[in-house]
Amino acid sequence: MPKEISLAEVRGLVGQEVGVSRWFTVDQSMIDTFADATLDHQFIHTDPERASAETPFGGTIAHGFLTLSLLSAMNFDCVPRVREQTMGINFGFDKVRFMAPVKSGARVRGHFMLREARFRGAELLSIGYGVTVEIENERKPALTADWITLIQFPAEARPANA
Repeated sequence: MPKEISLAEVRGLVGQEVGVSRWFTVDQSMIDTFADATLDHQFIHTDPERASAETPFGGTIAHGFLTLSLLSAMNFDCVPRVREQTMGINFGFDKVRFMAPVKSGARVRGHFMLREARFRGAELLSIGYGVTVEIENERKPALTADWITLIQFPAEARPANA
């Protein structure tokens, strides 16, 4: 997939996988930093000894929301940029499912399927992705999500056939 595409090309990619990110390591330092930022210090995330003794995970696991928050970095890493884009906006999720825990030290990567691309007014394109976050060497993914982003562009850049 090219690093950059034109606004006119986006809708032609609907139904295709548009990117697979590099691997991101979710280590204890990242988990602890996220716990500090969100004030979620539940022991399953921040206490390796207790998590080893009292959970079936064998140690600490990442917050589901930490894994979800990595989607922005994963998207930036692999999904082609729209040449005419002036700004990208996270619009939200229609569905998020946390399928399997991400253990401290695991590596994850995102797979992005372009499910929808539709123009919303003269200067916005709504993009719907089907996203799966794979955990290296695990059968089940960490999460699946239907993610919506908005691309703002100058009105004069809108394709004539859109």
